[in-house]
Amino acid sequence: MEIQSSAGNRAATAAVQRARGTAKGKAPENGNAAAGSKSYRDRIAAILDRLKKNLELIDTFVKGVHAPANAGFSQQASATVNDGLKHSTGSSGTAAASENLVTETAGTVLSGMEAAKARKDAKKHKNGAAFHTADKKSTSKTTDAVVGAAGAGNYVLGIAKELTKAQKAAHAMTAAEASGIGSSVVGMVKGGRAASRFGLTARKYRSLKGLDKPDLIAEDALARLNQARIDANWAAAEAYVGLDSSWDNEGEDRLEGVSEAIDAALAAMGEARDAARDLQRAEDDVNTMKTVHTYALGKQRNKMGKQAFTAVGETTKAAGGIVTAVAATAGAAGLASNPVGWGLAAGAAGLIFSVAAYRAGRAGKKRYDGARHPERWAAEGKTPAEPASREDALKEGLKFWKKVENGERQAMARKIYGLAAGADIQGSGDTAAEMRDSARALLIALKAGPTHHRLTPDEWADSLNDPAKTAAWVKEIAEQLSSA
Repeated sequence: MEIQSSAGNRAATAAVQRARGTAKGKAPENGNAAAGSKSYRDRIAAILDRLKKNLELIDTFVKGVHAPANAGFSQQASATVNDGLKHSTGSSGTAAASENLVTETAGTVLSGMEAAKARKDAKKHKNGAAFHTADKKSTSKTTDAVVGAAGAGNYVLGIAKELTKAQKAAHAMTAAEASGIGSSVVGMVKGGRAASRFGLTARKYRSLKGLDKPDLIAEDALARLNQARIDANWAAAEAYVGLDSSWDNEGEDRLEGVSEAIDAALAAMGEARDAARDLQRAEDDVNTMKTVHTYALGKQRNKMGKQAFTAVGETTKAAGGIVTAVAATAGAAGLASNPVGWGLAAGAAGLIFSVAAYRAGRAGKKRYDGARHPERWAAEGKTPAEPASREDALKEGLKFWKKVENGERQAMARKIYGLAAGADIQGSGDTAAEMRDSARALLIALKAGPTHHRLTPDEWADSLNDPAKTAAWVKEIAEQLSSA
C-alpha cells in the first residue's frame, strides 16, 4: 500500500492487485494460471502420484520376486517342520503384504481423487472431445478405486495370515482360508476386467482393420498435373514462336504479342506448379494416413497382448487363492504347505511382473528418446528443445515418476487431427475431401466419433474445425490411441 500511495500510478495499482490475487490463491489477471498457487486437491494429488510411482517400483519387485520366493521358503518350512524358517517367512510375508497395502491404498485414494475431478470436468463440458476424455477417465478411475479398495482389503487379510503363521493352527487356518478367498475374488475381478478390456480392444482393432485404405496417388490429382504439363508445353511453344516471329516484324507493336505469349506461358507454368504441389500434398497425406493407421493397429495389438498377459496372470493368482482356501479348509497349512499353490503364485507373479517390466522399459525408452532426440516428435511450427547428452538422456529415462509428454503417440495424434480437421485449421486447408473423410472414419473407429461425444454429425464436424478445441482434440485422440 505504501508503494501504491507513493507512486500513484496504474502500474503500481495493478501490481498490488496481482499480489493480492496470488496471495489468495487466484490466478493473475493476465490469465497465466501457472503463476497462481495450486489448489490443495492438486497438491495432494501430485504428492500421491509421486508417492505411488515410487512405491510401484518396490511393489513390482515384491510381487514378482519376493512373494513367490517367500512362498517357496514357507512351503519348505512346513514340509521340514522348521519353526525358525516358518517365523522368518511369516515376518517376511508380513512386510511384503504391508508394502503391497501401502501401495494399493495410495493408488486407491489417488484414483478416487482423479475420478472426482474427471466427473467434474465431464459435467463442465457436457459434450465434445474434452467431455469424452473426462467421462471415460471418470469411469476407468472409479473402477480403479473400487478394485483398489478390494485389493487393499485383501492385503489386510494377507497380513493377518502371515501374522498368525506362528500362532495356533486353528487361527492360522482361518486366516489362510479368508486370505485365499479374498485373493481369489480380487484376482477374478482384475482378471475379468483385463479380459473385458481385451475384448473391447479387439473390437476396436477389427474396426481399424476394416477401414478402406486410400490409394497411393489420387487419380484426379494425376490427371490435373498431366493436363497442366500439356498446357504449359503449348504455352511455352507459343511464346517461343511469338518471340521468334517478332524479329521479322518491324512494327511498334511487335513486342505486345510476345508479352502476352510470355504471360500465358508463365500462367500455365504456375498452374503446373500448383498441380505438382497438390499432388505432392496428396502423396504426403496418403503416406501420413498409412503411417497413423499402421501405428493405431500396432497400439491395439500391444494393448491386447498386455491385457491377455494380465488376465492370465490375475486368473492364475485367483486359482492360487482358491488352492489356499481349499487347503486351509482341509486342515493343511494353505499355500505355505501346498506345492500347487506355490507354483500358481510363482506363475502369476512371473506374468504380472513381465507386464510391469515391459511397461516400465518402454516408458523409460520413450523418456530417453524424448530427451536425446527432441526433434523426432516435436510439433510442427515449434522449435524443439536442445538434444540432451547421452548421460543426461539416460538420467531422464530413469525418472520413472515422469510421464512422457511429447512422444510418438502425441505426434501421431497431431497428425490424425491435421488430416481430420476442417479447412479453418492451420495446415489442414489443402487436405483433399476424400482424405479428410478417411481420417474422420479413423476417428470413429478409435471411438472418438459423434455418438461418443454426444454431438450430432454436423456439430462434431464443426468442433473439428474449431481452432479453440485443437488441444482438446489432440488430447482425446492420444487417449483413444492407447485405450480400449
